[in-house]
Amino acid sequence: MERMPFPVGASTGEADEGGPLGPPPAALALLDADGVLVGWSHEAEKLLGYPASQVLGRRAVDLIATVSADRDGPRGTRPDDQRLKLDGTRSSVVAVRRRSGDTVRIAVTLHPLTPASGGAASSVLMATELEGLRWWETRQAMLRGLVAQSPVTLTIYGPDTRLLWANAASIRELGGDLTALVGRSMSELFPGDVLTAQHLAPPEELVRQILETGQPIIDVQFRGRAPGDPREHVWSSSYFRLVDGRGEAVGVCEQSIDVTDHYRAQQRLALLAEAGARIGSTLDPVGTAVELAKAAVPRYADAVLVDVAAEVLEGEDLKPVTSWDLVRVADSGENPSRVGERVTYAASSPQAESLARARSTADATRAPARLYVPLRVRETPLGLVTFVRADPSEPFDEGDRAVAEELVSRTSVCIDNARRYLRERTAAVTLQRSLLPRSIPEQSAVEAASRYLPADSHLGAGGDWFDVIPLSGARVGLVVGDVAGHGVGAAAAMGRLRAMLRTLAELDLAPDELLARLNDQVGKEALDQGGDSSDGSGITGATCVYGVYDPASRRSTWALAGHLPPAVVEPHGGTVSFLRLPPGAPLGMGRLPFESAEVELTEGSLVVLFTDGLVKARGQGIEAGVDRLAAVLGEQRESSPDRLCTRIVTELSSDRAQDDAALLVVRTRVLGAREVATWELPPDPALVARARSMAAEQLARWGLDELVFTTELVVSELVTNAIRYASGPIGLRLIRDRSLICEVSDSQHTSPHARYAGSDEEGGRGLFMIAQLTEHWGTRYMPTGKTIWAEQALPAA
Repeated sequence: MERMPFPVGASTGEADEGGPLGPPPAALALLDADGVLVGWSHEAEKLLGYPASQVLGRRAVDLIATVSADRDGPRGTRPDDQRLKLDGTRSSVVAVRRRSGDTVRIAVTLHPLTPASGGAASSVLMATELEGLRWWETRQAMLRGLVAQSPVTLTIYGPDTRLLWANAASIRELGGDLTALVGRSMSELFPGDVLTAQHLAPPEELVRQILETGQPIIDVQFRGRAPGDPREHVWSSSYFRLVDGRGEAVGVCEQSIDVTDHYRAQQRLALLAEAGARIGSTLDPVGTAVELAKAAVPRYADAVLVDVAAEVLEGEDLKPVTSWDLVRVADSGENPSRVGERVTYAASSPQAESLARARSTADATRAPARLYVPLRVRETPLGLVTFVRADPSEPFDEGDRAVAEELVSRTSVCIDNARRYLRERTAAVTLQRSLLPRSIPEQSAVEAASRYLPADSHLGAGGDWFDVIPLSGARVGLVVGDVAGHGVGAAAAMGRLRAMLRTLAELDLAPDELLARLNDQVGKEALDQGGDSSDGSGITGATCVYGVYDPASRRSTWALAGHLPPAVVEPHGGTVSFLRLPPGAPLGMGRLPFESAEVELTEGSLVVLFTDGLVKARGQGIEAGVDRLAAVLGEQRESSPDRLCTRIVTELSSDRAQDDAALLVVRTRVLGAREVATWELPPDPALVARARSMAAEQLARWGLDELVFTTELVVSELVTNAIRYASGPIGLRLIRDRSLICEVSDSQHTSPHARYAGSDEEGGRGLFMIAQLTEHWGTRYMPTGKTIWAEQALPAA
C-alpha cells in the first residue's frame, strides 16, 4: 500500500481557525492494522514537527515518549502499555516526543475504522495539545453557563425588533418556551415604563438606534410585570449590536438583570432621606402629620392616615390610654373629610392591638393592604399611623415594615416636640395676654381699639405690648413697645417693663422724662442680674413709643426709644403721615438723653401705633410694610378704630414676617367749651373769693350744685397756696368729664405735701382736707411750672 499524506482537514495555516470560541486544531493520523502510520495531516506535522516523509511507515508507538494514565483520562490505561490496541475507541493523555526533542502532553483518541469487504483493518488517530483542549473546554463551559446557568438574561432581537433567541434565564423570566416566544416584539414581552431620568425612546426605537449607530446603551431601567408574576419588577438592561463575519448588523443583544430588590432599597433610602428633611419643619402636630403623609404618598403607600391623642393637639401631658379614642389629623386620600373627627378603635381591632403591643401590625385580611404603626415616644403612646396600599400584589413586606417604623419613629419625636412646644407656647401666650390690657377703658380723650398678633409656632409668644393709660386732667397716655426675644422670658420681661412704664406714667411725667427714668430702671435691672440674661427674662433691646394727648387743648406730646413713629390720618382729606419725632436709643442701650415733640391733633384724627412685627414683610424691608400700612390707612380713614384694626391685620398679616405684633388705633376727641372752663388769675389774695364764685357759677350751669361746697373748698385752698408760694399768673380750670376735675397751675416746681397739722397751728390742713373730700388728687409738672389737680365723682343721674 502506497504511503502518502492523508488530507484530513485542510488547514489555512491560521493558529485558531475557529476563532476564540472555536475548537483547537486536531492532528490526524491513519494507522494500519499493525499500528504503522500510513497517513499524516498538516496539523500533525505542526503539532510534532515531523514531516510526513519522516513518520510514514513507522510505528506510532515509536513517537510516544511515555504512555501515562491521566487523571482526566479513562481508567484502566497502564503506563507500561506501549501497544495501541485497535479493538475499540479509546482515549488517553500521552506524552509525545517532538522533532525538536521536547515532549508535549496531548489528548489522543484512537478510533478503529470498519474495514471494507476483504480489506485490511485500520484506525484513525486524532490528537490535540492538552492545554489548548482544556482552554477550549473552559470556553465551552462558559458558553453553556451563559446559555443555561447564568442568572443574567440574554436576549437577541432581530432588525425587526422581534425576539430571535433567549437564554434559559430569559426564558424563565418570560414564562414560556423559546419556540412560543420567538417572533414577539419587546413591548409584548415586557410592557412597562422607562425609569431612567433620561428621556429615552421606547424599547423598539432603542434597538433601531443601536442597529444604525452601533453605540451601546448601558443600564436602562425598566419597570413592569413579568408573565405569571403579579408583583412589579425593575430590570437594568444594556444593549449592544451584533455583527456577522462581513461586519453587517444582524441584531441587538439585550443583557438584563432583575434589580428589584436593589431598586427598592434605593427608593427606601431616598424616601427616608427626603422624609428626614421634610418631616418636622414646623412645630405643629397637625403640620407634622401632614408632612409624613406627603412624604410617604405615593412613593411608599397609596394613602396615609394619622390619628393622635387629643392631648397632643392641646399641648397637654399625655395620660394613660384606657380607650383608643383618637383624633384624625391627616388623611392623604382615603377619606379626607374625616380630618378633625374623633376616631375610636374597638379593643379587638388590629389598630388597638398595634397600639397595645407597641409594634407594627400588617392587616392581610383586608383589601387594600394596611400596615398599622403606633406613634410612641419613651413608651408613651401618641397615636397611630395607617399606611394603605390599594394594589393587592404589593403587600407590606419586612423591608417595607422597617421603613414605615423608621418614618413613624422620626414623626413621633417631631410630634412630641411639637406637643411640648405647644404647651410652652400656650403658657407663654397665656402669660403675655394676662399681662396685656384685658380691655381698653372708655376714654373721653380717644376712641381706641387694639390687636395683638402672636408669632407663629416656631417663635412663640414675644414681648410686644400696648397700653392706654388714663391720666389726670382727662388726658390719656398711649404706648406701644417691643421687648426683644420670644417665649416666657420675653413675656415676663414685657410684663415688668409695662408695669414700670405705667407706674411712671401715673406720676404725670413728661414723655421724655418718663423714657429717661424707664431707661434707668432697665439698666439697674441688668446690673442686678449681673449681665446674665441667658434665661431670656432680662430686658434687653426694648423699644417704645409713648405719647400723652390732652383733649382739652388738642395737644399731644411724644417721645421715642428706638421705635417706629406713629402714623396720623387727618380727618379731612385722609392725608396719611408719620410723626417726625426726635430719635432715641432703645431702652437699656445707654444713657443718651431722650427728647419729646409736641403735635397738635385735629379732632377726629386717627393715630396708629404699632410694632415692627406688623410691617416686616417677607423678603422685603420694613419700608415696604410701612407703605402698605399707609395705603390701608388712606383707604379706610372713615372706619372706626376697631374696624380699621381688623382691616390692617387682614391686609398685612399674610405677608408679614413671623414675629409677634401689637397694634393700637385711636381716634381723637376734643373737650370743648361746654365741658371745660378756664380762667387766668393774677397772684392777688383778694381774688380767692372771686375764684370760688366763678367755680360755683360754672357748676350751677353744669347742674352740679351738689359739688359746689367741696369745689369751693378745693379752689380756695389750691388758689391760696399758689398765691402764697408762687409768682406770676395762676391758672384755674374746671373739666366736666367722667368726673369733675379741678386744676390750679402756677409757675413753681415745688410740690406740696399733705400733712397732719398741730392743734396750735393756724394752717397746713388744706391738702389734708382735699385728700379726704375728693377721690384723687396729685401734681404734674410742666416746663413752665406745675399743676395740682383733684377729682370728684359726679353725682348719680
